[in-house]
Formats: sequence, structure tokens, C-alpha cells
Amino acid sequence: MPPRKTVEKARCLRRQLTPPEVKLWQWLRERPGGLKFRRQHPIGPYVLDFYHAATKLAIEVDGEAHDRGERPERDGARDAWLAEQGLRTLRIPATDVMREFDAVTRMILAECGTFPLHQPSAGPPPHAAHGEER
Repeated sequence: MPPRKTVEKARCLRRQLTPPEVKLWQWLRERPGGLKFRRQHPIGPYVLDFYHAATKLAIEVDGEAHDRGERPERDGARDAWLAEQGLRTLRIPATDVMREFDAVTRMILAECGTFPLHQPSAGPPPHAAHGEER
């Protein structure tokens, strides 16, 4: 369970989405392809921009600040921690969300499709008494 401070931060961030995050959330909240996403999801000490639990995919929308100063190292450490928890991170530049939205949405759907959401079941065994065959 994430620390209380992280949960409070997530609640605050939900009210302060950037324009690229708003645009992407408007699409994600419609459950494209039947996929359910969460926004500003707390996990451990971090808050993920968007999260698809069934495939353990974290989606991060990165603005210009992620390219400067210590941010690349901090993002790398964060991604490594998430990977240790079994999560994959998909980093999308904010400019791509605004300029190449269709490509971004296709990439997200493809990334979610890399893991089956439901394992096919063989179902119950056939019942010979009912005339069912294998």
C-alpha cells in the first residue's frame, strides 16, 4: 500500500493535469479496446500518470523538464524501481501527445496487447452423459 503522503499527492495531481495529460485522459477514460486505465495512480513512493493494472503498464507523459538537470537520472531510478515491482513503463513525450495523438494511441493499445488480458480457458470437461464430445 502506498504511503498516505503519496495518496494525497495523487489526489492533488488529479486536479492539476497538464494539457497533454488531459487530452490523453479524455481518450483513456473511454476505455479504448475495453481497457481500463487509472490516472494519477499511487504506487509505493511514486504517482504514475496513467496505469493499466491488467498488463502492469505505467504510462508517463514527459514534458521538457524530464530532459533537464537530474530528471533523466531520477526517471531512470523510478523506472528501475517500478520494474523491480513487475511494472513496465512507457514514456511518451508530451509533444507527441499533442502532435501525433493517433500514433500515441496506437502505441498504447499495442503495448497493452503485448500481454493477454485473459488467459483462454479450456472450459469444463465435456459430459458424456449429455452427448458432448471432446
